[in-house]
Amino acid sequence: MPDHAEPPKPRTASGPASVGAVHQPAGAAGRPAPRRPVDAVLFDFHGTLAQVEDPVGWVLAAATECGTTLDRAKATALADRLVMAGRAGGPAPTRVPPHLAEVWADRDLYEHAHQAAYTGLAATVPTDVDGLPDALYDRVRRPEGWLPYQDTADTLRALRAAGIPVALVSNIGFDVRPLFDAWGLTGLIDAFVLSYEVGRCKPDPAIFLRACGLLGVDPERTLMVGDTPADAGAVRAGCAVLVLPAAEAGLPNGLTAVLDLAHPTPTPTPGPPG
Repeated sequence: MPDHAEPPKPRTASGPASVGAVHQPAGAAGRPAPRRPVDAVLFDFHGTLAQVEDPVGWVLAAATECGTTLDRAKATALADRLVMAGRAGGPAPTRVPPHLAEVWADRDLYEHAHQAAYTGLAATVPTDVDGLPDALYDRVRRPEGWLPYQDTADTLRALRAAGIPVALVSNIGFDVRPLFDAWGLTGLIDAFVLSYEVGRCKPDPAIFLRACGLLGVDPERTLMVGDTPADAGAVRAGCAVLVLPAAEAGLPNGLTAVLDLAHPTPTPTPGPPG
């Protein structure tokens, strides 16, 4: 499941995290800790570096792959129902049917559960397009089903040029590396920490600690960048956190703020009076 939806219960207990613009562990007597150097950056995937394609385009493309051409009005109505039912990369479903409750709970821990959950939810929407639930799911697993934000590539390149390692930390049930390969961005990511591969889901501190370990950095000198309370859970691992509101697909997402935090502009030293 992409990160924008509510995460499933991790295999180890963890509590909720609060959200704000920038979070850092508190200093003595609850005072904010002084701003710390950033030696590494962890990024969420969905809603932070990329966004799923427009729902209507998603339905039209999947129907075409099934050999059916839908008019836009029908595709729009169908897309609305499918998003409400639960789209991978979209908001949490309004209701999870009892027969899908188990795979829904495990969707970010096992590949088979992720696929079964989202194809099962799509199958609850009546349609005369044979094979549409599977085609919709396949679309989300491919680069064509996503759009990196406008400032994603430039931000990652700037961090690489500055020698700051980067990890992707995502609650998800499939491999996103092929997406980054297609976008030409894989070489800018030093580690992929995916919940279904490591058996931990955000906000569990363990997934953030795993990412820091793979990068060989101290969590207290690491910045987590995301868009949900699950991402803000990195504070419990000792990281600072930048929470950005997710932008629409294809637009900038405010990622240049990461560069300001990683390389703050020095305050000029006052010269001698005279």
